[in-house]
Amino acid sequence: MDFQDEQNLIENKEEKLLATPMPFILEVKNLTVNFGEENVVDNLSFNLKKGENVAIMGPNGAGKTVLLKALLGLLPYRGEIKWSEDAKISYVPQKILPEKNLPLSVKEFFEMKNIRAEQIKEALVSVGITDENFIKKRIGAVSPGQLQRVLIAWGLTGNPNVLLFDEPTAGIDIGGEETVFNLLNKIEKERNISIILVTHDMSVVYGFADSVLCLNKKLICHGAPSEALGADGLRKLYGEGVNFYKHEH
Repeated sequence: MDFQDEQNLIENKEEKLLATPMPFILEVKNLTVNFGEENVVDNLSFNLKKGENVAIMGPNGAGKTVLLKALLGLLPYRGEIKWSEDAKISYVPQKILPEKNLPLSVKEFFEMKNIRAEQIKEALVSVGITDENFIKKRIGAVSPGQLQRVLIAWGLTGNPNVLLFDEPTAGIDIGGEETVFNLLNKIEKERNISIILVTHDMSVVYGFADSVLCLNKKLICHGAPSEALGADGLRKLYGEGVNFYKHEH
């Protein structure tokens, strides 16, 4: 092999390396978020693979929602948050409690995001809402479970490949919880979306998440739920005397 052949081979390898997609859709290194002198998220590092679902668990005040907001670029931080170039991110907030008499229809709610009627219909059908008259309902008059479906449909518009959910079952009864997480499973399988999910529900973590990130300002544990959420890990996360019962949907 002469010098020119060697150069061509090196250039071909470099081109292949540059063309190789990033194996992680998200890389977080030494992330710190502080309010005043208090570190709410302290030196946190983790990765998220494409198509992977991670559940974030921790006690109240552990920095879970702060972490999501930092990932969205809504809060200043130190450290590194690196999304892959093809990451298309959507966010479903913890909960919205519109006034029952709010004069805003479901259709008008979507139109605030400049979504056309046909796209609204497709988004609602994707979350199991097939009633064509549903878009005429006032956003404040739908049930908590229906509202959560509307928010998920809203999040799915634009075909994101990353969804961030903050307590998607807050204020919903057990039947509604099961429906929401069955829906998330369906969406993940059909669209191969990466999902970052804040939840307190152990059954969701075991039944839905590929990995769990245990956060109490600092990283307490991270890994497959069956490995990370042993008795020792839960004691470190929530303290002594806390019992958890795993149940299946």
